[in-house]
Amino acid sequence: MKTTNKKISVFLTLSWCLVSHAQGTLKEYKKAIAVDSLFKNKVINSPKEFHWIGNEYVWYSNNIQKGKEFLLVDTKQQKQSAAFDHTLFAESLSKFLKKEVKAKELPIENLEFEKTLSALVFTTDTVKISCNLKTYELTEIGSYKKPLKNNDYWGGSFDELGNKPVGSPDSLYVAFIKNYNLYIKDKKTKTETQLSYDGSKGFYYSSYLQWSPDSRKIMAYKVRPGEEHKIYFVESSPKDQFQPKLQTREYLKPGDQLPFKSPQLFDVTSKKQITVATDLFQQQYDLSEIEWKDDNSAFTFEYNQRGHQVYRVLEVNATTGKVRVIIEETSPTFVEYSGKRFRHNIKKNNEIIWASERDGWNHLYLYDAGTGKVKNQITKGNWPVREVIKVDEENKQIYFTASGLDNDQDPYLLHFCRIDFNGKNFKRLTTENGNHKVTFSPDYKYYVDQYSRVDLPPVTVLKNSDTQKAVLAMQQADISELKKTGWTAPEVFSAKGRDGKTDIWGVIVRPTTFDPNRKYPVIEYIYAGPQDSFVPKNFQPYYWAMSSLAELGFIVVQIDGMGTSNRSKAFHDVCWKNLKDGGFPDRKLWMKAAAAKYPYMNIDKVGIHGTSAGGQNAGAALVFNSDFYDVAVSSCGCHDNRMDKMWWNEQWMGYPIGPEYEACSNTANAAQLNGNLMLILGELDDNVDPASTMQFANALIKANKNFELVIVPGMGHSAGGDYGERKRRDYFVQHLLGVTPPAWSEVYK
Repeated sequence: MKTTNKKISVFLTLSWCLVSHAQGTLKEYKKAIAVDSLFKNKVINSPKEFHWIGNEYVWYSNNIQKGKEFLLVDTKQQKQSAAFDHTLFAESLSKFLKKEVKAKELPIENLEFEKTLSALVFTTDTVKISCNLKTYELTEIGSYKKPLKNNDYWGGSFDELGNKPVGSPDSLYVAFIKNYNLYIKDKKTKTETQLSYDGSKGFYYSSYLQWSPDSRKIMAYKVRPGEEHKIYFVESSPKDQFQPKLQTREYLKPGDQLPFKSPQLFDVTSKKQITVATDLFQQQYDLSEIEWKDDNSAFTFEYNQRGHQVYRVLEVNATTGKVRVIIEETSPTFVEYSGKRFRHNIKKNNEIIWASERDGWNHLYLYDAGTGKVKNQITKGNWPVREVIKVDEENKQIYFTASGLDNDQDPYLLHFCRIDFNGKNFKRLTTENGNHKVTFSPDYKYYVDQYSRVDLPPVTVLKNSDTQKAVLAMQQADISELKKTGWTAPEVFSAKGRDGKTDIWGVIVRPTTFDPNRKYPVIEYIYAGPQDSFVPKNFQPYYWAMSSLAELGFIVVQIDGMGTSNRSKAFHDVCWKNLKDGGFPDRKLWMKAAAAKYPYMNIDKVGIHGTSAGGQNAGAALVFNSDFYDVAVSSCGCHDNRMDKMWWNEQWMGYPIGPEYEACSNTANAAQLNGNLMLILGELDDNVDPASTMQFANALIKANKNFELVIVPGMGHSAGGDYGERKRRDYFVQHLLGVTPPAWSEVYK
């Protein structure tokens, strides 16, 4: 608990602030809701997308003062010019549409240039038009319809039982499921042949079927169904009727029984089943990535063991049915299949490129697929591979992103690299101190590199892949108009974590009215889900969860503590069976270090807010960390990991369910809560079961704890929408500034 003297000091300091510099006033509320619009369209020369025309040209739309321009880059000439005559284009389009079109405000989308650059095709409204770039004559070539979303994974038609017949590669047969068993039909004679006889309602053959390339064998899944688990919602205020509606969703939670899937192998010629032993994939969470080898000798699939501590690539011999392990990944904590899994089969050489954290960092390895042996580690170092962009089998090279390559840069900044399969000739394609986004030409000889930081406006350059050097400066963002609004860039700040060695990184956001002579309570925006890192790295004028709150008279921060991803395996493993940790030991030290440097940061008054996993973290701040945090707003949080979705929670909390689930539960430990808490919940949240928040509320009531509960009718998984945002702002103003918030009728009129 904080000391009495500390509380008196806070009171006197706060009283002085209220007298000298009022915070949380109507004026500041007006600024908070206007700041998004105030900052909007104040940055120019910061294009978003780049489009290659063959390998020689790249075009893009550039945002300029009061409009946009279309530019074309010639890689051979290494020059940039207008992609076409905007004035002539606007005149032609004005005549075509029979209304005025301005050259800087061309209403065109889905632009495509012909390779000769003599014409382009575009859409405006629902019309598709061709433009001759010599005469600027426009020709309507049809109507434009947005591409339909394909919700049919398999495509094609289904039979009368809802099963999907699957045709053989030689087009002679179709395979299908009938009476829970596998059948094939001769397409010419219409003769049906039953291949399996052991299917039943409780252990049936599914319509997931795969023929061997030569059409002589079939792999079919046999499935034992898992446990049915539904969650329920009452939609209190439906739009189409007066009475409420009951809704349900299928929703598996930690510990629920999963289906058991068993690949079965059938020889079409002999009409016999080849037994496939299940020993190597018994305790399955999932089987995936089934793929036949081109020579028909075998098929491979991936096995994720329940609990995510064993992950295998398995091969089934098509003649004998024997199963062997090609790759086995194990971990005493977790194998992060959901975020770091990468596999690329090099069929020509019977090799596999595989990602693993086995040496403590996420790196790439080259496997001999025939022997299952590692031929060599491809990437190596105290930094992680973040994403594989391209595997160039012809040149035996891999293009990928990595972070943490530079000791003098934020270790989360993305850089693009290239390396040979044998681990040699490592090349940095980007080195500038920024977060990089690269768009390669189709032949990968050139690339557009755009980089920025939260405190560095975007820089866009054309580079040569062989030299890794810039050949043309394309754009330098201009933020002069943004600065005139009083905007200042977030500050990137780092401090040592709990081990006294590891740097913890975050950002500090100040209000446009910032005065270093004032005292500012601190609010942390938190999301500590282990699946990623979350502190922004790209330049943005406005940060939804931070900028508006700061305007009310706060310093707002965001931090990536231990237990989040994209650093070392050891950094990540802090979360294992320990989600209540949330990186809080690192967060507290970080804020203390920031306050030591900036005395205007009042860490005697600290608030926190977050959504989803961040909602769980915000609740945990007051349940497990009330020595530091005073006020929390928790939106749609998972307050007990047994109440949330299986895949996310078993990945980090383990399986089977153990005592650590209760130890990490805000609900089970609600009696420990101290401070001011607001819970926000959408009644139709189907991402995190709403019962999770309601059970936390129930536990708080039983523990005689005072808190606020805000339920938003009709809302799903969110921070509460506009209503929730208003409640959140008022709660922090009331409890951190000690000010009665102005009436909404005055603020939002």
